[in-house]
Amino acid sequence: MNRIVNRFVVFAVIVSLAGCSTVPVAKYDVIIRNGSIYDGSGSPPFTGDVALRGDTIVAIGKLREARGKTEIDATGLAVAPGFINMLSWATESLIRDGRSQSDIRQGVTLEIFGEGESMGPLNGRMKKEMVEAQGDIKYRIGWSTLDEYLEYLVRRGVSPNVASFVGATTVRVHEIGYQDRAPTAEELERMRKLVRQAMEQGALGVGSSLIYAPAFYAKTDELIALAKVAGEYGGMYISHLRSEGNRFLEALDELIAIAREAGCSAEVYHLKAAGASNWSKLDSAIQKIEAARTAGLKITADMYTYTAGATGLDAAMPPWVQEGGYNAWAGRLKDPVVRERVKMEMSTPTDAWENLYLAAGSPEKVLLVGFKSEALKPLTGKTLAEVAALRGKSPEETAMDLVIEDGSRVGTVYFLMSEENIRKQLKLPWVSFDSDAASLAPEGVFLKSNPHPRAYGNFARLLGKYVRDERIIPLEEAVRRLSGFPAENLKIDRRGFLREGYFADVVVFDPSKIKDTASYDQPHRYSAGMIDVFVNGTQVLKQGEHTNAKPGRVVRGPGWIKGVSR
Repeated sequence: MNRIVNRFVVFAVIVSLAGCSTVPVAKYDVIIRNGSIYDGSGSPPFTGDVALRGDTIVAIGKLREARGKTEIDATGLAVAPGFINMLSWATESLIRDGRSQSDIRQGVTLEIFGEGESMGPLNGRMKKEMVEAQGDIKYRIGWSTLDEYLEYLVRRGVSPNVASFVGATTVRVHEIGYQDRAPTAEELERMRKLVRQAMEQGALGVGSSLIYAPAFYAKTDELIALAKVAGEYGGMYISHLRSEGNRFLEALDELIAIAREAGCSAEVYHLKAAGASNWSKLDSAIQKIEAARTAGLKITADMYTYTAGATGLDAAMPPWVQEGGYNAWAGRLKDPVVRERVKMEMSTPTDAWENLYLAAGSPEKVLLVGFKSEALKPLTGKTLAEVAALRGKSPEETAMDLVIEDGSRVGTVYFLMSEENIRKQLKLPWVSFDSDAASLAPEGVFLKSNPHPRAYGNFARLLGKYVRDERIIPLEEAVRRLSGFPAENLKIDRRGFLREGYFADVVVFDPSKIKDTASYDQPHRYSAGMIDVFVNGTQVLKQGEHTNAKPGRVVRGPGWIKGVSR
């Protein structure tokens, strides 16, 4: 009997001691401690802790008594929401390497696709053309809709979250092909139906890129018709304007008119005044946008932080020669009569189409960075002027020859903008940021081409050069426009802010060290200063090194109907 009593007493004492224990139990998966918290709202930072459980932010503040299974000391560091890349071309690079190294190492946790062209909807003809056009990255196309493509990425495994606009060019090609004509009423209704399907499956809106054929052939009323469908679902119309140069202001008027007539918000892709003769137009463009905003229209813009843009040699040639797609274009360029006309138009100032060859000012400011043909890859990194001199031909003839020989439009960097205008744009509270590039790594197939350095440095350049060094805007404002502002603008659910109940997309970086290191001569170089990155609560960057985790998900827009037929 005494033994039973003694055992009971010992048991009671143990229970009592356990109840009084001062050893905290791990309540959270992760606690990021003592960081300067920039919550994405633009408010000044405060020192505190951020706790994560599963894929969610569950507590923010002074969490002294709490414990996490993983704890990170962020003393002296910035803790912020994951960054949103408003214009990403990682559509193929993520198929090859889902780690998204160059962007994750800058804090990008959401990649947004769809500048005019999107990875769906596709028909059989389009799939065949896409396979034929593939360069260094080869892949099978087993999807048809845009949503199926995004789900395909996530099934393969990607580190960042992914989202997309549906391309106005893509739905046009789906129904019309590459012809220079207006759609019939029946074709336009089918295009609108494709947009409707994409919106219900989670597209963010409709994107256009109007300097390029065949997008160039679309008239304003066609774009209004598509944008109206996006607007019905709360989506946005977002556009690479019909001109960023000689008719910059008129092209901006078109975007504002589309927003007004369609009843939707609208955004200018990579805001810029291209070409020295057009730099002075930026002030008028800003006035137009701010007047439209004052009148009640929701007009915004995004930008990259460099004075050069990157596209292809198609942006140096008139749209008429490109009608019918690449094969028709290359075929015409072999005709001596056509070549003389193209050469003349390439070197003649015009308002009829966007000529980036002339906007750059000289062939010395046209850098060739991406070839499909192995035979031409040794020319990577040379200017058009250098290649023309090597071949003993004019720059215009050389450009035509390269398009024919390479079987592609040839990746090209054009030096177009002024540093003064970049600083002006950075101060605008309605401007967010984009890389307008793929997400790469300095290894393997990616080394076969030279990207624009913005692929490795756009976001770090903002935080280092323009925020810390030049103090153009304060850090809390930069973080707002990298996270909270674009998330609200796109009506994305529970992302973009450090708030309890929001998805745990969180970055930790050193404001004193963050910087871009990539250059036009050496573009494959990671940025520095980003330390830890979490996507949906999973750590993908740890002490500056990738963990190989791929927790990215599809992020869908406001029109998404859960369970809609795909």
